[in-house]
Amino acid sequence: MAAPSPILDAGVWHDSEPLECVSILPEAPHTATFTFRAPSGALFDFQAGQFLTLEIPVPGGPVHRTYTISSSPSRPRSISITAKAQETSVGTRWMIDNLAPGMKIKAIGPTGLFCMAQHPAEKYLFISAGSGITPMMSMSTYMFDLGTRSDVVLINCARRPSEIIFRERLEHMASRDPGIDLKFVVEEPDIYRPWTGYQGMFNQLMLGLMTPDYLEREVFCCGPEPFMQAVRDALAGFGFDMEHYHQESFHAPVANEEDIPELDDTVPEEGARAEIVFAASGVTGHCAETDTVLAAAKASGLNIPSGCTFGVCGTCRIKKLSGEVHMVHNGGISEDDIEAGYILACCSNPIGRIEVEV
Repeated sequence: MAAPSPILDAGVWHDSEPLECVSILPEAPHTATFTFRAPSGALFDFQAGQFLTLEIPVPGGPVHRTYTISSSPSRPRSISITAKAQETSVGTRWMIDNLAPGMKIKAIGPTGLFCMAQHPAEKYLFISAGSGITPMMSMSTYMFDLGTRSDVVLINCARRPSEIIFRERLEHMASRDPGIDLKFVVEEPDIYRPWTGYQGMFNQLMLGLMTPDYLEREVFCCGPEPFMQAVRDALAGFGFDMEHYHQESFHAPVANEEDIPELDDTVPEEGARAEIVFAASGVTGHCAETDTVLAAAKASGLNIPSGCTFGVCGTCRIKKLSGEVHMVHNGGISEDDIEAGYILACCSNPIGRIEVEV
């Protein structure tokens, strides 16, 4: 009788055992997938969307860095993380430059609450930017491997098509599972390579076009905070129930429910009143916070030139002198203009008292 397989007998991996690197796969500029196995042959047990904390032996002493698992629990013989080295990166840069197959590294976990299993639903919407695709890759692969019909719209945003992580793998799954609806958004095309998909910054208009039934979906979002803020603004502007919105930050994944930060977005309140001082005209108008600055100006007998009225054309750009607005635009204003204090009157709601240069 043949001896039992040591792999089958090794049980479930625990973080008391170091991980052994088995492969490194370049994914995009400064981005790679690192795949590990348990030297004992143990299997990995985790939920799609969870993360690992690696102890990285950089010069001067080890550092601990947290990475979302990009592989699926349906493939338990190995575990992978996908990481991008930023300009100021220490740990990830060391891994890309030094980690090699056969090397061992300590890990803590898996853990985390950004998981489908924590929020079961019939329909999902995954929205990510850059390496925020990693938990979405794990969850999408898990659904694909189950063999049942998925119902997920997966939106990933990147600077250029060449920087879309997992593009070929995602397209492969979507080509075989009609329930995976794949959308890519890029800020600009690659030179000499035409791009026929969505282009620009992700906005409310794109969301409505990509996912008409967004109100029926459980939403998972991962990316830089400004990106996630734009997603939250777009959803809230459409009346989405934010109880069904879940996000994972690049910098602050959480393992315990009590550590999940409260989303304290400033949004117009039903019934709340606002005051708008039109400085150049010497007029002060009163309105509801749910009214736009453009509507309030017209009600006060003032004319702000406007075109589309939903934040695309930029015709109604004005300078905000003080106060706070809630603005959900669709690409009609640049980040530089926003930082300089400009707003689009057609899609900005006054919060309390504001002053504008009109």
